[in-house]
Amino acid sequence: MKFYEHELAFRAAMNAVSRRTFLRQLGAGFGSIGLTATLADAGRLPAAEGFMATSPLAPKAPHFAPKAKRVIQLFMPGGPSQVDTFDYKPEIAKHAGKRPAEVDKKSLRNTKGGLMPSPFKFRQHGQSGKWVSDIFPKVAGCVDDICFIHSMHTDIPEHAGAILMMNLGHLQATRPSMGAWLVYGLGSENRNLPGFVAMSPRAQPRGTLGNWGNAFLPGAYSGTYVNIAQMKPDAAVAHLKNSNLAPDEQRKQIELLAKLNRLQLAQSGPDQQLEAGIESMELAFRMQMAVPEVFDVSKESNKTLDLYGPSEFAKGCLVARRLIEQGVRVVQLSHSIDGYDIAWDTGHDDIVNGHAVLARACDQGIAALLTDLKQRGLLDETLVIWGGEFGRAPTSEGAKGRDHDHYGFTIWMAGGGVKPGYSFGATDEFGLAAVEKRVHVHDLHATILHLMGLDHEKLTFRYSGRDYRLTDVQGEVVKGILA
Repeated sequence: MKFYEHELAFRAAMNAVSRRTFLRQLGAGFGSIGLTATLADAGRLPAAEGFMATSPLAPKAPHFAPKAKRVIQLFMPGGPSQVDTFDYKPEIAKHAGKRPAEVDKKSLRNTKGGLMPSPFKFRQHGQSGKWVSDIFPKVAGCVDDICFIHSMHTDIPEHAGAILMMNLGHLQATRPSMGAWLVYGLGSENRNLPGFVAMSPRAQPRGTLGNWGNAFLPGAYSGTYVNIAQMKPDAAVAHLKNSNLAPDEQRKQIELLAKLNRLQLAQSGPDQQLEAGIESMELAFRMQMAVPEVFDVSKESNKTLDLYGPSEFAKGCLVARRLIEQGVRVVQLSHSIDGYDIAWDTGHDDIVNGHAVLARACDQGIAALLTDLKQRGLLDETLVIWGGEFGRAPTSEGAKGRDHDHYGFTIWMAGGGVKPGYSFGATDEFGLAAVEKRVHVHDLHATILHLMGLDHEKLTFRYSGRDYRLTDVQGEVVKGILA
């Protein structure tokens, strides 16, 4: 059937039903989203029937009053060493080269060496007196705005599974990402941008799509990936521009396709893939104008650009701020280097050069983000999260490196309802395992949802005969860090 014959078929079908029947069928169900949004844009529907009333990305009421309205996750895949960054352990130096019995209680893979002191100096900072490694001098200046959790632990010391656990709450890529759950629960505050944006300067974190995917949730809640290496606003999202059709021609095409898709849905019934496709087409059309605008950091003042600095990661931090200002609910910015998806895993070979280089690449951008959010009055309603999938052992691997450690590591949060200038939980005297106020990844996720006004036990989705949630059947809110 030729293209114009589809249109004739549509008109014939419309003549077979009354206007009232058509509108009732059109407004019923998820499949009408793309068409109603298009008609609303064209002024053919009352405002109440437009995007914000029908889209799955429309803002939704939280379960209770939230502390935070949006999340920026600064993800450090590869396992930053807690004892070389934010978890000061002077006892390691006192027992350097030795392997106390406490260490041998944990079977750390390939960790046969003795205790290795950090090659970096630690100093106290801020009114809180927080000890921070010298490789993070600018973040150290923000410690009074940060809440450190030193008692994190996870299930396995293997990158792929642990990265998925941190981002999905599960060891395999069969569950929705945390960002997808948040957008499912709360929607977005911008109709022209995705509710969830995932970014990295170079390589995607191991697990790629799984880290921001929707799995069995409707497709509208999936994250949109952006490679910010070149920072060209017009090329921020692959295949965003239509080089063959002008915007007015694209709109006509979208209207016709939405009509035809709706006819298909009327015959076949609910079809999640087709419904997600309708929503994706409509969002992609709107993104052509919105994405270049929000990714064009040249519009920022010289003062702001100097604050963030020239690094790729810093520019990602600046874009993250611009995205949440525009109503994007969740932004994940992963730290990566050329061709290496788990940047912080360089700690195996050389903590000195590996961690120092990586910290130098992100330190200014992270501090600038916290400073900028605070100056703009956005930090109180924005939850910033920093950390990797696990930590590193206090013992040596070879001469200069450290192996993985999932028994105890550090993450930190700022803004969004957490206690500022505060340290929660603790590892043992050598920084090997969490021993005080232990926090599992499920507990972290439950707490993040809580800060966003969502009860992790009530945010569920029915799939394959059971109710699923981000925290599976576990997780408790870490009330000790709530402001």
